[in-house]
Amino acid sequence: MSKTLAFDDLVEKFHRVLARLPNHRIGQNTSYAIKDAVLGAFSVFFTQTPSFLAQQRRMEQTKGRSNVESLFGAEKTPCDNQIRNLLDPIAPRHLSPMFEQIFNDLEVTGKLDSFRSFDSNLHVALDGVHYFSSKKIHCQNCSHKTASNGVTTYFHSAITPVIVAPGNERVIALEPEFIVPQDGHDKQDCEQAAAKRWINEHAGQYAPQKVTLSGDDLYCKQPFCELALDKKFKFLLVCKPESHKTLYEHIESLQADGSLSQLSVHHPTKDGLEVYTYRYANGVPLRAGENALLVNWCEVIVTEGTDGDVLYHNTFATCHQITDRTVHSIVRDGRAHWKIENENNNVLKNRGYHLEHNFGHGKKHLSSFLLTLNLLAFLFHVVLSLVDEKYLLLRKTLSARKTFFNDIRALTRYILFESWEHLLDFMITGLELTAPP
Repeated sequence: MSKTLAFDDLVEKFHRVLARLPNHRIGQNTSYAIKDAVLGAFSVFFTQTPSFLAQQRRMEQTKGRSNVESLFGAEKTPCDNQIRNLLDPIAPRHLSPMFEQIFNDLEVTGKLDSFRSFDSNLHVALDGVHYFSSKKIHCQNCSHKTASNGVTTYFHSAITPVIVAPGNERVIALEPEFIVPQDGHDKQDCEQAAAKRWINEHAGQYAPQKVTLSGDDLYCKQPFCELALDKKFKFLLVCKPESHKTLYEHIESLQADGSLSQLSVHHPTKDGLEVYTYRYANGVPLRAGENALLVNWCEVIVTEGTDGDVLYHNTFATCHQITDRTVHSIVRDGRAHWKIENENNNVLKNRGYHLEHNFGHGKKHLSSFLLTLNLLAFLFHVVLSLVDEKYLLLRKTLSARKTFFNDIRALTRYILFESWEHLLDFMITGLELTAPP
C-alpha cells in the first residue's frame, strides 16, 4: 500500500484542510469544533449509512468511544441539526485543497499513469448534474424555472469534473463548480459559464499535467475552446451538425472535392466483426467569421459487419492533430467522456451515495457543502481501490457494492474498531481470506 494514500493518511490530510476552515462563530457558543461537524457529515457519506451518527452516539454511551472518533478522528460530534447549522455558512471552495492534495499524491505515486491516454494526456470530462429540486424549499443560491402553469421549481446543479480513461472502470473526482446566481449578472447561471469558472480557477493546478477537457456539444463553442487553449488545456468535444452549420458546410465541400480523409478499420469481436469508419479533416472553422477558431474534426461510424446495423455514430472537434495513425485513439478518448455519466453520476445517484437526496438545504451553502463532502467520500473509496490491497481484496470478494457497504454498516454499528486497518483485518479474518503481505 502507498503510505501517502493509506486511509489514515488521507484522514490526517483531511484534518489539516479542515483546520483552515473559517470560523463564523466569533463571540458565540463554540462547544463543538467545525472540524468535528464536517467529519461527522463525511462519515455518513463514507459509510453510506444515513443513521451512522445516531448509531455511534449509542455506542459512545455504552463503550465510551465510537467509530466516528476511532476511524475519522472526530473528538465531539454535534447532533444532526447542529452539524447543518455549523456547515451552512461555509463555502464549499474551502474543501478544494483536499481534492488537489489527493491529485498531487496520485501523480507523485504514479497512480495516475493508468488514467493517461492519447498523447499521455489525462482526460477530464465535464458535465452538469442536478442534486436538489423542490417546489417549496429554496435559498439564495438556488436556480429556478417557472412552468407555463406558473409553478416554480427551485433546484441546485453543479459541474462535477472527473478524470476518465478508456478501459478504466474507475473515475477520479475533481473539485466541483456550482451553478449559482452570480453577482452582477441578470441572467441565471448556466453549465457552460460554470465550466469556464472551473477552468479559470483550476488551470494552474491541472493544466501543467497535460490535460484534455471533454464535453458534449454544449461546450463546443469558440469562447470555451479559446479559454481552454489560453489556459494550456487541450479539448475534445462532441460537435453536432445542427449547432455548427459553418463547420459542416466545409466538411461537405471537402467531401465533394475528395479532400476529406477517410479510413475503415475491421475489429474482430467474439460475435463477429465490427467495422469502424472514420472521416476527418484538420483546420476547419468552428464558426462563421474572419476570427473563427480552426479546429480538427472527426467522425466515427461503427457498424456490425461491413453492411450491418449502425452500432455507434458520433462526431468530435479537437485541437489534437488527426491522422490515420491517431484518429482511433482520439475517438476512443472522445467516447470515454460518457464514463462521467456511467461511472460517476449513476454511481452517485443510485449506488449508495444518494446524490439527489436532500441531506440538508440550509440558507447559504449547506446543500453544496454536503455535495462536496459526498464527492470526497466517493473519491476516498476510489483512491483506496487503487492503493489498498486489503480493501481491494474485500471489494472483489464481496463483489456487489451493496454487500460491501451492508457489511460496513452492520460491523460499525455493533463493534468499535481502533482503526480502518483493524476493520479490514476483522473482515478478512471473518471471511477466512488470506491477507495480502
